[in-house]
Amino acid sequence: MKNITFQKVIPHPIKEGFKATSTVWLSDIDFIKNKKYMVTAPSGRGKSTFLHIIYGLRKDYDGKVMLDNQDVKNNSLNKWAEIRQTQLSIVFQNLRLFPQLTGLENIQVKNQLSNTKTSEQVEMMAERLGVKDILQQEAGTMSYGQRQRIAIIRALCQPFSFLLLDEPFSHLDENNIEKACTLIKEEIEANQAGLLLVSLGEPYAFQYDETIVL
Repeated sequence: MKNITFQKVIPHPIKEGFKATSTVWLSDIDFIKNKKYMVTAPSGRGKSTFLHIIYGLRKDYDGKVMLDNQDVKNNSLNKWAEIRQTQLSIVFQNLRLFPQLTGLENIQVKNQLSNTKTSEQVEMMAERLGVKDILQQEAGTMSYGQRQRIAIIRALCQPFSFLLLDEPFSHLDENNIEKACTLIKEEIEANQAGLLLVSLGEPYAFQYDETIVL
């Protein structure tokens, strides 16, 4: 996948009376592989919705969204499954871990679909983010910051052309944010991928090609 295109898109929940200036909503914009984008907006302007539309979880919008010039509204469930396994990876704001599974099991649910990382590589990533010692702990018993790091590792354990990050560091301190950003940058470079990070405005430790106002 080389590009994501929005053409005059507006989500139905914010459509009525929408008058704000936006680079994305009701505009034409391309997001290009190999580039890093920060998408910023105050609460209530559809940051999570923006990523969920790209990921195929929401269809309640007007306009057109295209992946490599193919309208996503024509995608079958099987096509979306293929895209999510090979082209798009995401860290959800609410993480969407399985609370009854261990940290390692949550990671391997994703990793086993493509065998992208060896067990040793997964452990090394966990060690770098300070969660190796809790890999055998059920996710539901972890702190939110620990779960965020597990979710980040899980998202990196697959091939991807674009990495989607929805406020992924909200419960991490500065030191852990820096470690997570370093690991993410390495994996983005290894995949020659694009980055789309939505934020209230905090840039974290990334160098962006473009900052987008949602």
